[in-house]
Amino acid sequence: MIRTMVRYGRPAPGGRRIRVMGGDLDPAGSAYYVDDRITWIALAVFAAITAIGVVPLTPSAPAAAVAAGVAVGAAALLFRRRRPQLLYAAVATAGLVVLADGRSTNVGLFAVYLIEAWCVLTGRRWEGLVYWAAATILFASEWLWGRPDPGWGAWLSGVTLTAAFCLLVRHERNLLVQLRRAQADLAEQARTQERNRIARELHDVIGHTLTVSLLHVQSARLAVEHDPADAARALAEAERLGRECLAEVRTTVGMLREDDIARGPAGGAPLPGVEGLPALVEQFRSAGADVTLTVEGDTGGLPATTGLAVYRIAQEALTNAVKHAPGSPTEVRLAVAPGEVTLTADSWAVPGSGTGLGVVSMRERAESVGGTCEAGPGGRGWLVRAALPLTALPGTGAAP
Repeated sequence: MIRTMVRYGRPAPGGRRIRVMGGDLDPAGSAYYVDDRITWIALAVFAAITAIGVVPLTPSAPAAAVAAGVAVGAAALLFRRRRPQLLYAAVATAGLVVLADGRSTNVGLFAVYLIEAWCVLTGRRWEGLVYWAAATILFASEWLWGRPDPGWGAWLSGVTLTAAFCLLVRHERNLLVQLRRAQADLAEQARTQERNRIARELHDVIGHTLTVSLLHVQSARLAVEHDPADAARALAEAERLGRECLAEVRTTVGMLREDDIARGPAGGAPLPGVEGLPALVEQFRSAGADVTLTVEGDTGGLPATTGLAVYRIAQEALTNAVKHAPGSPTEVRLAVAPGEVTLTADSWAVPGSGTGLGVVSMRERAESVGGTCEAGPGGRGWLVRAALPLTALPGTGAAP
């Protein structure tokens, strides 16, 4: 049996403590919602019903007193969840049977319903069913072989309805627990996806800017003695890229916080899309990289999510090409066809193993909009190819 742990958290506003479920709930029956107060209330109700059953003083006053004491004592152990549960339930029921003395009119038999409900709700399911079967046999025996009294039929129906109702409550309780588990799993998945999303954004923005800035710094270092003006221009460009990186990081963080894919916080600058590809390529060219861009088809109707994915994949592909194959020409081609947009980045690089975070980031970006991205040996050396659909995905809010 899987055990249940209940812990109490910090006081909520107003001084009330919030109860938090921890651990796993036993689907077969754990009384995680039964606290000491409910236990004492149930015991008090049982004692009150038993006291009413003592009033007829049958079969005799001493026997009735002893039977009532035995019933209440066994019920106290039962309600305190002592084991074995069925043993204490049987002893308490025996005391009630002695009080009834074969008469179906004794009100003390209502305590049998309370025992049945307690066994179903706080014990294992089979324990509740076993007690129901035993109570049914008891009432049926009194009806068939005891005094001929149709009142026993009412007790039979009552204990059956009690068992059925409590089993239904138990079933609904387990469904609620399963729902809470599912909600907790979904929340954890959402947190994981958000962490991955933040990692992708920051990796793409910072990695690209640092790579291009490093190219400018290297160019300035080489030209500082022979061409100070060119060195100053390169350093100014590196400074500009650093400022742009800082602004884009702020926009990205704001977008993640507001969950708005197309705008930055407080209506800031929009995140880049396919319209930013020429400027992206120009940044690499200005840093000395040999990059060409070819665009086929109409890019004006691309969804914002798809446009951002295309831009980030191209940004990462060019960053990797400059980092791992400096000086090698790279050809970027964007083709927009009905229902699909394809981006390829073909670089004259020596094929290697693409297992870094950048390759994973490109693949995750493509998959986030329902597409695919492959990076590996191909084309003229190293080929990145992403195919993204132009149909809206459920929950993305994107539309072609």
